[in-house]
Amino acid sequence: MSFLSNSSTIHVEVRLRGNVARSNESRASIETTLQEYFQSARNVPRNIAFLPDPLHDENQLVESVLVERDNGDGQPLKATENRFRFHFYAAKPWEAQNGLFSSAACGDSDGLDSVVAANHYLLPAAEFVGLWENLIYEPGLKEKLLKFALSALMFSQHNVDKNVIACNRLILLHGPPGTGKTSLCKALAQKLAIRTEGKYAYTHLVEINSHSLFSKWFSESGKLVARLFEKIAELVADSNNLVCVLIDEVESLAYARSAMSSNEPRDAMRVVNAVLTKLDDIKFFPNVLIFATSNLAQSIDLAFLDRADIRLFIGYPGMSAIRAIYKSMLFELMSAKVLQREGLEAEDAEEGLLTQLAERSVGLSGRTLRKLPLLAHAQYTSSALFEMDQKISLSDFLDAMLEALEQHLAEQRLLKLESLEEL
Repeated sequence: MSFLSNSSTIHVEVRLRGNVARSNESRASIETTLQEYFQSARNVPRNIAFLPDPLHDENQLVESVLVERDNGDGQPLKATENRFRFHFYAAKPWEAQNGLFSSAACGDSDGLDSVVAANHYLLPAAEFVGLWENLIYEPGLKEKLLKFALSALMFSQHNVDKNVIACNRLILLHGPPGTGKTSLCKALAQKLAIRTEGKYAYTHLVEINSHSLFSKWFSESGKLVARLFEKIAELVADSNNLVCVLIDEVESLAYARSAMSSNEPRDAMRVVNAVLTKLDDIKFFPNVLIFATSNLAQSIDLAFLDRADIRLFIGYPGMSAIRAIYKSMLFELMSAKVLQREGLEAEDAEEGLLTQLAERSVGLSGRTLRKLPLLAHAQYTSSALFEMDQKISLSDFLDAMLEALEQHLAEQRLLKLESLEEL
């Protein structure tokens, strides 16, 4: 089967109720119903999970439907001009699966309390539903990552000779903290699980806890890394599995050896060597992808950087992305009945509050932006009694968000002054 498609392909991701895949007959029926709906509907939500009217009934099998176009443009759907590709999946509830990757399971017998060397998820996971759609970056960034990952899997599926064409299936996302690099990797793994559900029976995400791999005893960390990758290799050995390995803050495990001083513990160098060796070992399996994130790319060993097929900088959101983030949060508060339901564009055209808020927010991380609604609500309700049924007007809440933003910026300036004084 082919993972890739042309620009006219419309991907329809159908999330089924429960955690058991439905029969082929049920899928065919749902697919026919959706095809008819797309042909008759005037406006179909795109990149937002929704439930079409024809699927509303008491015994419905569908939880939600997400529609995406490969090229990410906003052109209207035309059933006669586009090819629909359906992806059916059921989100799996999170279960405690960390035992496979505890330090004890990885062979750590130094007598210390067992620590979790990696978190293990079976995808698609319920806790990652909606993560991809709600991560907002500059146009095309997410699509670029997804297409690269699918191309890398296609190369491995067709047994492209790695001695002729380099393909390590290693993606490195780097940039300042708070820009959503780790979340983007998890969302990408979830998206791959959905898009490749016809090829792989299971998709695993192994999130390595870099800091937990350093033993209190010298010479043990390198062994822990080697044992952890041996456990990962057991998953990869089954061709029915797609295994995504996420190494967060990879500079902890792959610190530049050229920058190590003579006083640096020899164990640090053993860890780097072990990571590089094990990455070289598992890349020969066609069903594994490595995701790595870093806040300090300049500290990563050059040999690791050289192995990365794509190195993508994830920076702070620009003006358009900031506006989109704010709009998504305001819509969510309206859906949750915290805010009065009003038209954002009309309000902004009248008073310009959303534009003003976005302009003042340039230079902040997405993590900071997403904290502001809670701070604003606390600011707005600070002088009033708590009422569950109270709904705030959009203009009042935008005023509160501006005030919360100004307070945050003032705190940032004070922190910088304190840091300068300490120097």
